[in-house]
Amino acid sequence: MGRIRVGVAGWDYPDWNGIVYPAGEAGATDRLAWIARFVDVVEINSTFYRPVAPRTAESWVRRTENKPGFTFTAKAHRSWTHQREDHLVRETLEGLEPLRDAGKLEAVLIQFPQSFHQGPEAMDHLARLTDSAACWPLVLEVRHSSWNHDGLEESLASAGVGWCAVDQPLTGPTLLPPLPLVTTPGAYFRLHGRNTADWFRAGAGRDARYDYLYSGDEVASLAKTASSMADAAEELVVIQNNHFRGKALANAIQMKHRLTGEKPPAPATLVDEYPGLADICSIIRTRLF
Repeated sequence: MGRIRVGVAGWDYPDWNGIVYPAGEAGATDRLAWIARFVDVVEINSTFYRPVAPRTAESWVRRTENKPGFTFTAKAHRSWTHQREDHLVRETLEGLEPLRDAGKLEAVLIQFPQSFHQGPEAMDHLARLTDSAACWPLVLEVRHSSWNHDGLEESLASAGVGWCAVDQPLTGPTLLPPLPLVTTPGAYFRLHGRNTADWFRAGAGRDARYDYLYSGDEVASLAKTASSMADAAEELVVIQNNHFRGKALANAIQMKHRLTGEKPPAPATLVDEYPGLADICSIIRTRLF
């Protein structure tokens, strides 16, 4: 079995104050350094909205030096995926070079929306992106069921593109269930929650869509999927994206425990919010500074 790294998507959420981050200390918190104490990897969300400056990526490396082996993944800029352009590919990747040079970049996640259907036009766009980002660890996330077809695994493997298995609310037959494919040495599993009521609801904000806590039985089932992927990969990254009120970290700790049998560290404030964690984690009461 390959190495499994469990983490969360993002680390800068106001609703994490008092849950993930101790109350009253938000202004003095190095949130990245704090969250790195509890997970193996974080997915950088900000790169989806704007390319990051190299000096910012350098600071991320410095701020996580106290966590040996800690790594990052980064979402590709939305111009790659939602606007179907590639003019910011170079700028996006240049900003990530300090992470790659430090050996801390696991993957660049190309996250397409549900409207991105498999077909000749989509494949041409993917080919342009992979050509523009050759030698980078690209991982494809798609959500439409048209991508579930014979030949997908082979075509991605031949292009050197990783596959992101997705757990998402299955509100209809066009939504893609988790496909535990492994097309490169590094595999990726992304868990968005299963909030079917709000996933496509008009007017639902980001927090509402990702407001979901996986049950213990659901975590156990997802851990089996993760294990099957890890059996075929050198390394698997599991990212919890159900971020509202720290649910992502709570489920990441449950997932880590389920996969390893260890008692991962958890902030005391998180355990106060989700008492079910108490028996499976090591509670950390240290202040942030």
